[in-house]
Amino acid sequence: MSHANEYAIVSTRRRNFLAFLPLAGAVLLGVVLAWGLTRDPSILPSTLIGKSVPAFELPPVKGRTLGLSSTDLKGEVSLVNVFASWCVACRAEHPLFMKLAAQGAVPLHGLNYKDQPDDAAQWLDSLGDPYTRTGADISGRVAIDWGVYGVPETFVISADGRVTYKHIGPVNEKVLTRTILPLVEELRRQTKGDNALGDGQ
Repeated sequence: MSHANEYAIVSTRRRNFLAFLPLAGAVLLGVVLAWGLTRDPSILPSTLIGKSVPAFELPPVKGRTLGLSSTDLKGEVSLVNVFASWCVACRAEHPLFMKLAAQGAVPLHGLNYKDQPDDAAQWLDSLGDPYTRTGADISGRVAIDWGVYGVPETFVISADGRVTYKHIGPVNEKVLTRTILPLVEELRRQTKGDNALGDGQ
């Protein structure tokens, strides 16, 4: 076979390969997008799951007396809700948290994200304050350490201060009753079991 023929064959194969690349890329992109559509955005994985909450200490929201720190999240199972007065979705979930606080089902702490002090205070004063403690994260640095994508987000914290669950978006009755509260009860049972083992040793 002449060099000319070899060159022609190689050139043809190269053109065919280059022509195939966009199709292969489109197929790959389609697969990725299709997989993404099957994912629930409210349960995006968090790198903090199973790890201790990041060390932090925040002053309370204006008008409140109890701030929020990482040490406050040890000793009992609790929830941490990331909220802001400018967050429309936060307003949607707020009545449910007020109900939860009235029932005393589980301690709920608020992480106030990038809010003006007066705005945050007015929001809680007008809508009600369901939080045991609040932390004013005006700069947003603490939320970044928590891996917050946006507000609202809600975390379930074990008694030993570890993040066990993260919900992105507003919490509704279904999420609360089918996922969050059962997990809270399971974590409480585990804590009692661990304490019983410790007492028996």
